Amino acid sequence: MMFMDTEAFKEAYLKKLIEGEGITADEATTWDKFVALVMLLKDKISYYRAVNKNSWSPGKQVYYFSMEFLIGKLLYNYLVNFKIEKIVKEGLFELGINLEELLEQEVDPGLGNGGLGRLAACFLDSLAFLGIDGHGNGIRYRYGLFEQKIVAGNQVEAADNWLKNGYPWETRKAHKAVTVKFKGRVRSEIQEGRLVFIHEDYEPVLAVPYDVPVISYDNPRYINNLRLWSAETVASELDLASFNRGEFKQATGFKSEVEAISYILYPDDSSRAGRELRLKQEYFFVAAGLGTIVRSYKKRYGRRAFPDFPRRVAVHINDTHPVLCIPELMRILIDEEGLGWDEAWNITVNTMSFTNHTVMPEAMEKWPVDMLKNLLPRIFMIIEEIDCRFKEDLKARFMDDEEVIQNTHIFKDGYVWMTNLAIIGSSSVNGVAHLHTKILKGDVFKDFYRVFGYKFNNKTNGVNHRRFLLAANPGLARLITEAIGPNWQEDAGELKKLHVLKEDPGFLECLGKVKYDNKCRLAASLQKKYGLILDPSSIFDVQVKRIHAYKRQLLNVLKIMHLYNLALRDPESLTGSQTFIFGGKAAPGYHYAKTVIKLIHCLSKKIAQNPAISSKLKVIFIENFNVSQGELIYPAADISEQISTAGKEASGTGNMKFMLNGALTLGTLDGANVEIREAVGEENIFIFGLTAEEALTYTHSGGYKPWDEYHSNPDLKICVDHLKGSFFEDAGEEFRMLYDSLMIYHDEFFILKDFPAYLAKYGEMQELYGHPQEWNKISLLNIANSGFFSSDRTIREYADWIWKVHYRTTHSKTII
Repeated sequence: MMFMDTEAFKEAYLKKLIEGEGITADEATTWDKFVALVMLLKDKISYYRAVNKNSWSPGKQVYYFSMEFLIGKLLYNYLVNFKIEKIVKEGLFELGINLEELLEQEVDPGLGNGGLGRLAACFLDSLAFLGIDGHGNGIRYRYGLFEQKIVAGNQVEAADNWLKNGYPWETRKAHKAVTVKFKGRVRSEIQEGRLVFIHEDYEPVLAVPYDVPVISYDNPRYINNLRLWSAETVASELDLASFNRGEFKQATGFKSEVEAISYILYPDDSSRAGRELRLKQEYFFVAAGLGTIVRSYKKRYGRRAFPDFPRRVAVHINDTHPVLCIPELMRILIDEEGLGWDEAWNITVNTMSFTNHTVMPEAMEKWPVDMLKNLLPRIFMIIEEIDCRFKEDLKARFMDDEEVIQNTHIFKDGYVWMTNLAIIGSSSVNGVAHLHTKILKGDVFKDFYRVFGYKFNNKTNGVNHRRFLLAANPGLARLITEAIGPNWQEDAGELKKLHVLKEDPGFLECLGKVKYDNKCRLAASLQKKYGLILDPSSIFDVQVKRIHAYKRQLLNVLKIMHLYNLALRDPESLTGSQTFIFGGKAAPGYHYAKTVIKLIHCLSKKIAQNPAISSKLKVIFIENFNVSQGELIYPAADISEQISTAGKEASGTGNMKFMLNGALTLGTLDGANVEIREAVGEENIFIFGLTAEEALTYTHSGGYKPWDEYHSNPDLKICVDHLKGSFFEDAGEEFRMLYDSLMIYHDEFFILKDFPAYLAKYGEMQELYGHPQEWNKISLLNIANSGFFSSDRTIREYADWIWKVHYRTTHSKTII
């Protein structure tokens, strides 16, 4: 009843302020007011959970294991989901409180790095919306990856202390803690006629769960959890005797070592200690999550119900980080529940499913044999047995094909290959775009595909259209609803109804106005935060994503250099104003990526120093790109730069968010760009460059000579030479490594090869931008055809083909 109307809300809110902090609205800080609103929403969530607890029986449980969950800020999203934003805003206003100021108090949880975490968050939202009992399992990192600061054009990493004020959305569940065992030794003995394994002298770590609610849009019956595990010592008391003897490090050292497990996402793995900490993290949340799952299952169904475990539980492994789920479930079933190997293996394989997110060899995770054996002795024994049994089976099936046998071992070259373990121990292996899956089958995992062809399938990624359009772009959302009604909010396939408006000048003009307003909103935010002045009438060309060589931010920079050189020769060559927006983090130890960031800033500075050119060209870098930044940027973008080398990007989800908000894609035939082209038509997307097949042919067979491209294109030669010459006065030899990557180390990602086609396609877009009605028509067609890329569609496919779970259907009959 607390959100029935503004009066009821105000009464409940003021009461919550007094309950929480013992203060009135006049005494409360902005943070206090924010926390009170969150707590009021949590009360609403608790109420619905209590009401629903006895009204329906849960179905099959899906557990989504991921090292990353970039859930972003939740408050505004949940106000939209509950459809109470208007009541709350008006009620707070009558109390003299600005909702926008409260929203600014919330921080982005430091629970991820990039696309992997943003995808996982979208999936959790769609699981809840579709009424699937699906819960996330991850780590409650005390610090995020890092907060990116730009100092003199350089990336500087600062601690992302996102928990410094606490996190009001979470609920600590100490009574559900799980003990995780590291190191020690394993002995075996015969008990009652069977061989049993006993883990002794281990180092115990307590995994304490913190639950964050995941609520459905417009249906409070469906509320799931994101469970995040925090590492604590089993005996939390201080070793007082050691402390009093002055042995301070001994008294506190083990506690610090344990807590380090959940301290930071992706600790630096350049040292053995860092690598071991990463492995500890991965086993820590896997063991904690599976321990709870099995405990809950036994409580609900009894010890004798394990043969039905795969019918009632699905465990999904998001990338290779949680692959230890496979041997850990085997350990629980054999060592703790007394099952035989064959029965435990059958249950495990049919419970597990695995998503691969990369084709890059360096991203294929592997662990040194001695490290895994020392840290996880019983898990190591189980992996050895899996590998042994698999090899025996493989030799029986492929006796005459030594290559298949050698390429599918779990143990190779002194390492344990986690992807191989994942494929062998899962019932399903999926890629995340049609092209990606094709490359997995035909190249990366071609030998496994021969053995387990039936396991491989594609599930193209999707994004939460309610978050990244309905909530993030309210102006566009209102325009769409006025045109076709509100059903698209539940069924993104309804967006196809916008097709009838593609020739409507009035609607197209309104669409252009919405885009302009969003550009003004972004410009105002950047001016307030950084003092930057942007021209909203200029074309906003945006590339925001992790900085990496294969994503080719360098190609974009070379394009801007070329435009600058043209303007120096002929100022009239620049038609219209152009604003180039970059954002993204470089891994702390990735020198190439950090150098690209410095290059972007040096180019921005050089352009700004020439007033005649800077009035038409502007380059900016938005520091510390995250979900909240994205929610401002996606609606404001005119051009979506998706220019990775064909065959290198698994899928991409930023491309979908830009498309959903009406940006036009400038990209290669890579990842989900292929399917975006199929959805919108070739004439409504701007594709250039080598295909994946052509790039793979050059990579495997040779024949590409970057020096040929360099000498045959004078404009390109000038831009490349800028990287080693005096173009950037104060840079010295700083950008020489970028030059060398192109000219000495054979341009691995075909930047020079694709440059002419990239430049030509960008020129087409520049010209089109001068014809607003034509541009807005293509923008409309992108929005209208974006429904396929809703994460609702993706999760339905997972539910139907992998997890075998039921879900609710929306009222709409539109098929997407």
